[in-house]
Amino acid sequence: MTDGVRRQPRAFIGSFTAAGGHGVLTAAMDEQSGTLTVLSAVDGVPDPSYLALSPDGGTLYTVSETSDGAVAAFRVTGDKPELTGPPVPVGGSGPTYLSLLDGHVLTANYGSGSVTAVPVRADGRLADAPSGVFTHTGSGPHTPRQQGPHAHQVQPDPSGRWAVSVDLGTDSVRVCALDGGTLALHRETALRPGSGPRHLAFHPRGEHAYVVNELAPTVTVCRWDAAEGTLRPFGETSVLPSSPDGDAFPSGIAVSPDGRFVWIATRGENVLSVLALDGEELRLVATVPCGGTWPRAIALHPSGRFLYVANERSGDVTWFAVDPATGMLRKSGSIEAPAASCVVRVLRSNSTTSKALSSAPIA
Repeated sequence: MTDGVRRQPRAFIGSFTAAGGHGVLTAAMDEQSGTLTVLSAVDGVPDPSYLALSPDGGTLYTVSETSDGAVAAFRVTGDKPELTGPPVPVGGSGPTYLSLLDGHVLTANYGSGSVTAVPVRADGRLADAPSGVFTHTGSGPHTPRQQGPHAHQVQPDPSGRWAVSVDLGTDSVRVCALDGGTLALHRETALRPGSGPRHLAFHPRGEHAYVVNELAPTVTVCRWDAAEGTLRPFGETSVLPSSPDGDAFPSGIAVSPDGRFVWIATRGENVLSVLALDGEELRLVATVPCGGTWPRAIALHPSGRFLYVANERSGDVTWFAVDPATGMLRKSGSIEAPAASCVVRVLRSNSTTSKALSSAPIA
């Protein structure tokens, strides 16, 4: 395709191939309605459960969430992603999340409780091996989920100075510096024992962060100081209006571009929670059905107009129109996406610029 030629934005969807997923799906996105239309599927990487797009929009990175975990890179200049080389082992098991920081792909390895840095070459391809693996230590009171560390997310802070990793097994968030390709611990922040933190999202102003807790259906509100690299929790809010009757495992989190609303998905209950910011505190406004079963991840369109949900067990991606005044969600459509695990990264309407969908944000 010729540079500068307009086309519909492209969205990318990860999945679990071991559970019947088709690999990485590419879909066209209608900017007015938010509608997705599947264009292609690529299954060259086992269990590509989480995705991240390069800043220039030309390369898509994916984990391979397997026991001998790996990361891979795809060229995405056309409608069908093309692998740039074989997957690169990350030196950890079960990578569940990846992000980009200072010329490296970072992976959070749930099984081994570690974080890996893999250098990215100038052309977007990955180096042949990691430059560093940082292993978490510790445990929590919840058995068997917290018998050891389980790194679930790693992402840069808004300043781009720090790598922030969230560990479900140790009830903590670690702040690291990426120094020459090696992750060095700067500070570890303890959260409530047994809460099982899963993902963190920053407020657009960069002064607060919200940690969604998987083992307790809550979200922890923290103050973030980028200059000092410190995270200070000061409040915790339920994401459900009452105690659940059965399983309730919060998963994805997204923050509105104006910072007024936070949305959280909860598996088991199969709902999306709408929370509003009151001063520094979060207040639960409502919950709405997620449109499927087992919502594993959510992502917000950069405009804030649409929220996308990967419903893993019902095998679909469902999207909702967002009321900008209230944050409330209205179901607008869905597509079939077997074993969907990650919603989406998107290319803007011409091939020379790109912007990713916000999922925590850009996490």
